[in-house]
Amino acid sequence: MPAAVHPVLEPGRVYRTKELATWGVNAPRLARRLVGEGVLIPLAHGLYACPKRGRFGVVAPSDEAIMKAFLEGGPFVFTGPDRWNALGLGATAVFASALVYNTKRSGRFELGGRTFELRRVAFPQPPTPEWFVVDLFENAGSAGVVPAQLSRALTRALKRRAFDARRLGEMSDRFGRQSTREWIHEAIRSASA
Repeated sequence: MPAAVHPVLEPGRVYRTKELATWGVNAPRLARRLVGEGVLIPLAHGLYACPKRGRFGVVAPSDEAIMKAFLEGGPFVFTGPDRWNALGLGATAVFASALVYNTKRSGRFELGGRTFELRRVAFPQPPTPEWFVVDLFENAGSAGVVPAQLSRALTRALKRRAFDARRLGEMSDRFGRQSTREWIHEAIRSASA
């Protein structure tokens, strides 16, 4: 009987079952064996992490690594309170799950003990701070901010030149709803007056 195949896996990387087919004919069986041997950690059905060892034990895979494998390399961007709060426009929201925009899937997914809220939304590659401003206006209700207050804060930020007004206008025209475009263009006009 031939010796069991031991694939060379990259620590910290997340694999789909079908990626293991390189090392064997029956990828699901190979995945089960590698989980049993402690080489892989199951994150969700068909999704496995090769644990990275740190000074204090096993290090969990990054959210980016999980999304890259889950979305099979498709484009995605992490957005939400972390990004919105960093804009300095008065948002102080906190979500229990990571908000991920992508081009493939929508829904709430539990992967590796973490919750991800996936939405199919158009976004630029790479996203700019001005796009995150538009995204904050689009999600003002979820972020716990009033658009009028947000617009005043944006006017002050534009006067400080914290954002590129031309790019902000382009991003709002391309990715914002009518109400978002109105709020942002009003802030741009007020800042330039």
